Amino acid sequence: MNSALTHGASRSRTPLESVPHRHPRAGLAGMEKDAPGAEPPRQRNGFVGMLYGEFTDTLDDKVRFSVSLTESALTIQRISSSPDRTKVVFNLTDCVGCRAYRATDSADVGAYFTAYFYPFKRRWMSAGVARQRVEQCFRVALVQDPRTNLREAERWACAIRDASAQQARRKDGITNLEIRRPCRVMILVNPLSGRGQALQLFTGHLQGMLTEADVPYTLVITEHQNHARELVKKADLSQWDALVIMSGDGLLFEVINGLMERDDWQEAIRIPLGILPGGSGNALAASVHHYSQSPPAWNEELLLSCGFMLCKGLVGSLDLVSIHLASKQRVFSFLSLAWGFVADVDIESEKYRHVGAIRFLMGTLVRLASLRVYQGRLAYLPVKEKPDLSSTPQRPSLCSSLPCQLIPNSSPAHKPRRHCNNFNTISNSSIHAKTPETPSDGKTRAPVDSLLPGLDQPVPESWTVVKAEDFVLVLAIYQSHLAEDLWAVPGATADDGIIHLFYVTAGISRPALLRLFLAMEKGAHLACDCPHLVYEKVLALRLEPISKEGVITVDGETMEYGPVQAQIHPGLARLIYG
Repeated sequence: MNSALTHGASRSRTPLESVPHRHPRAGLAGMEKDAPGAEPPRQRNGFVGMLYGEFTDTLDDKVRFSVSLTESALTIQRISSSPDRTKVVFNLTDCVGCRAYRATDSADVGAYFTAYFYPFKRRWMSAGVARQRVEQCFRVALVQDPRTNLREAERWACAIRDASAQQARRKDGITNLEIRRPCRVMILVNPLSGRGQALQLFTGHLQGMLTEADVPYTLVITEHQNHARELVKKADLSQWDALVIMSGDGLLFEVINGLMERDDWQEAIRIPLGILPGGSGNALAASVHHYSQSPPAWNEELLLSCGFMLCKGLVGSLDLVSIHLASKQRVFSFLSLAWGFVADVDIESEKYRHVGAIRFLMGTLVRLASLRVYQGRLAYLPVKEKPDLSSTPQRPSLCSSLPCQLIPNSSPAHKPRRHCNNFNTISNSSIHAKTPETPSDGKTRAPVDSLLPGLDQPVPESWTVVKAEDFVLVLAIYQSHLAEDLWAVPGATADDGIIHLFYVTAGISRPALLRLFLAMEKGAHLACDCPHLVYEKVLALRLEPISKEGVITVDGETMEYGPVQAQIHPGLARLIYG
């Protein structure tokens, strides 16, 4: 019997043919054997300890290669008497899939299996590393029977998939949950998000990857605002194993609130949610990438990273924040609540959407030119322990060369933790006194906000009331990134059960405020020691604007202007991330 294997890297394929070789432990036609000196094979959910083969280059039968598959790696090595032998090792944690198939030429009795890897490799035009696609293709021709060859190719493909899945589940020594395989995914794409290229980005960068990973999906193109919200509110979710958003953060806001408006919200919100960056800010996508402990990535590299994590299908918890508005409307947020400078920039920069993520820089410069101060009252329920800033990178302070000078005629710096009785009168009301409103049908449609009194009620005595009433910005965020290039909370995780509250009081100079945001690109803004910047870890908060005009945003979406309060709900949703 003859055996053959074709091997290639990237999208090109360099043919390799096997020749009969003598080996005392050769398996089927020399295709498989136990590795010399290896331990006995061990069963691992269908994967046996090692597969091994020796093959030659079809263009030069004097060049031979050995190919071995272990539980953690696929290794290809040139067989040579020279001590300098080339070896290529592919870590199976970088493998998204492997498929077996017949040749298109009916005269070819061989079969093929191709493994798809996305390892970190050095960038071509800049420093650092990023995931890049590498393809390894093999040709199997054990016998003249195509079916036998296909069965052998399928056996190798199955072994590679099984070993790759085992590595993903055991990441960092922890067994992770994963999407059911095979999975059924609904992908919602907003064709107008960002620069209007979300659909093109999907077809150009992700469609092929999902095929390689054998992830079947249904693509849904949203047609108008709240289309996704209406769709998931009525959809039969039993038909899907995951909902994935290809857009900015606004579309995920729609999906989460659509799920929470269902009668079966408790089950609906547990469906795994995925994010693929297709907008301008892409804050959650940048956060998900950060949680995977991968090197920084932007633009198409960030898209590839999030696509890779979707293919791996690992699932973790995601905190949601319940937000009550003055009209008694309640929304659920996964990212942020903002008032003042951040909200202004987010909304006012919409006119620059066509330039992509740089819109926020343009909006920041415009707003700095006419910096506003807002009057309002802020209170919060602090986390018992003090914030741990040890995870903040120890970098030189970017503000050290420019102290935070006061703007003329502005108020002095405040003492943030003093209590003040002008924020409604603080009472002894129990934080557990709040009960959920029950609709007429008797169904409870949302989790209880046990930490929040009514908006018309005073905050409990356990809360801290901020003395200052003049603010440049208030930002409550529950992910690591505020935008693709703004690392707001270096130590945050998707399920830390904390609202990270930042506020900047009046008196900060325009250059100092700009330097804070420039430092945020590296996650170093807390190291600036700016007296006007305050950071607190909280479980709940209330904001009461006094200024008659202003903007409040939730996850980048404009909300009604007026009093607002929020509470964290740890691990309420589930998120696909690595």
